[in-house]
Amino acid sequence: MRVTGLRWEAEGVCSLELRPAEGGPLPVWEAGAHIGIRLGNGMERTYSLCSDPADTSKWRVAVLRQRSSRGGSRWIHERLRPGDVLTVDAPANNFPFAPGRDLTLFVAGGIGITPLLPMIRECRAAGRPWRLLYLGRSLDRMAFLGDPLLTGPVDIVAEDRDGRADPARWLGRVTEATRVYACGPEGLLSALDESSLGWPPGTLRVERFQARAATGPVSAEAFEVECRRSGVTVAVDPETSVLAALETAGVAVASSCREGICGSCETPVIDGEPDHRDSVLSREERAANETVLICVSRARTPRLVLDL
Repeated sequence: MRVTGLRWEAEGVCSLELRPAEGGPLPVWEAGAHIGIRLGNGMERTYSLCSDPADTSKWRVAVLRQRSSRGGSRWIHERLRPGDVLTVDAPANNFPFAPGRDLTLFVAGGIGITPLLPMIRECRAAGRPWRLLYLGRSLDRMAFLGDPLLTGPVDIVAEDRDGRADPARWLGRVTEATRVYACGPEGLLSALDESSLGWPPGTLRVERFQARAATGPVSAEAFEVECRRSGVTVAVDPETSVLAALETAGVAVASSCREGICGSCETPVIDGEPDHRDSVLSREERAANETVLICVSRARTPRLVLDL
């Protein structure tokens, strides 16, 4: 993919326009999707698509320069230029959009506005009721404030101007006919997780750009992982991830972030009970135990059987 445009969307936020280097249409994607980008410094990062899914000529992502950047956002902000060519994965979607029957509520914190923009576009196009709470530290650091999509039922709360917002109060009563989509810093998403305990199941959908705070595993003991299709069984010691153990045994598994946030290594579970430690699966998906993210999750049982 060729970088055909770079634009400042806010202080510390740069958007990239990407077009096929050889021309032709791009793959179809849906609201909530992200792409993996291999950078010129050898790193790979995932970013939410925030352009129009109906436009197959170009994609757009926005990148916040992180103060604690390990080299990804810093490289994009300092080194990337129009005309550069990047290797980009096909879109994947761990944050699929299904609007509420009566109302869809969006809560964005900072750069978390990016995956919500295509969802808002879809609601507007279909005439579905929606509202947005957009939170940020200051207006100059909040991207896309001038985007026509953000006209209408939008509440902008800049902390330095308005003080801290109360998302739970803004959301009000959440019913089975409501869906809440949220993306932003961990503090915001954790507070919404807690608020949602009294909501109907499946009402809250979130996407995290950073992993949840790590907690100790349920068991510090080693366990076995059987790969049913490949016939390989490995022992996973307390200091090794399932993904690393399988790679050492020669089992090919898709992976990217290795932090439990991108969803690339999500694997079907045949038997056993996972100790879910990722930041992708919802509360209901964890309870179902149908899949596990093997880069960070472990096992509650002595043996885990995977469809690999």
